[in-house]
Amino acid sequence: MKASFLGELIAEFLGTLVLILFGVGVVAMVVLFGAGVPGEVVKGGYTNITIGWGLAVTMGIYVAGRISGAHLNPAVTLSLAVFRGFPWAKVAPYSAAQIAGAFVASAIVFLNYRPAFQKFDPLLEKTAGVFTTFPAFPELPFYGFLDQVVGTALLLLLIFAITDEHNQPIGPLGPMLVGLVVVAIGISFGGMHGYAINPARDFGPRLFTAAAGFRNNGLTDASGVFWVPIVAPLVGGLLGAALYEFAIRPHLPEREE
Repeated sequence: MKASFLGELIAEFLGTLVLILFGVGVVAMVVLFGAGVPGEVVKGGYTNITIGWGLAVTMGIYVAGRISGAHLNPAVTLSLAVFRGFPWAKVAPYSAAQIAGAFVASAIVFLNYRPAFQKFDPLLEKTAGVFTTFPAFPELPFYGFLDQVVGTALLLLLIFAITDEHNQPIGPLGPMLVGLVVVAIGISFGGMHGYAINPARDFGPRLFTAAAGFRNNGLTDASGVFWVPIVAPLVGGLLGAALYEFAIRPHLPEREE
């Protein structure tokens, strides 16, 4: 039985919700806790973050994969529409469901860790980065943009490779491999702009920080940093998908029946 369009949107919402619950949750743990003490940074925190986000992606894919394809990312949805025949009429609704899932997940994480936020940052002026990403060099926005383009290009290049039926047979390992791709991107390209590589992952939580009263959130503080992790992943995703479609896919052998 084919899933209804509403079912697909619910799957994208819930899959992204799971993704952000684990992903933002691990950042909250690193920032707010260390050895169980609020306000102390967890040892090995960045390693925890990269592994946590990779597992978050894997779990989100397992939730939504059979119903919607588990895009969980507008850059994936757009690239599939451009190169793999995904219906254009579904692009905006899928993206909206992904952003909504990320927003709600952020609210749940904040509610869960609210006492720790109140102790560590009672004025909510230094912890918006738990939820969303910021440039390491705000005076040089080109480099944050480039970083997001490169990271998302790698993501879509490898998603297309992993999911291509003409390439290596992956089967049920697909979600885990995509999660490992995210770990690799975080390890290799995580510093310049927090490796959002997903407009919904960044914008949904950023909307929450603005609604919840976080200061210095990149959206309402006049810094203008919010657009980079929206636009750059869309550009990078298309570049990575195009690289696979035009440089790799035409040279693959036909699948044997």
